[in-house]
Amino acid sequence: MWIVYALLAALTAAIVVVATKAGLEQVAPATALAIQGVFILVISWSLVLFGGHFAKLAEIDRRAWIFLIVAGVATTLSSFFSYKALSLGNASWVTSVERLSIVIALILSVTFLKEKLSWQLVTGAAIMIVGAVMIAMAGKG
Repeated sequence: MWIVYALLAALTAAIVVVATKAGLEQVAPATALAIQGVFILVISWSLVLFGGHFAKLAEIDRRAWIFLIVAGVATTLSSFFSYKALSLGNASWVTSVERLSIVIALILSVTFLKEKLSWQLVTGAAIMIVGAVMIAMAGKG
């Protein structure tokens, strides 16, 4: 079932890029992020409330809170940097370079989460890096 959610995440992430790029034509990146942040806040807390998870907030331990706060700050900064890049460059170029986050996440997962590294992961990461470089270089020509 995880694959369905992962594919839905990929689809919605692509929609975010295109819609944000279109919206940035007349809006500053920080303003766009703030506008979208309101919807993120409302939708996220609606999922918590209607999903019956609100009562479990008190059960979250300190370590989890710290990691979730760090991830929240990183999410916000990532979105801002992405929006700034989109305001300056083509969506296809920005997205291909930005998605190198997959390779960085792989390295961090192996390093900090002790996930296993395989030849398939290394090969896939190398292909992603080459692809991102090729697309970025196409943008210069």
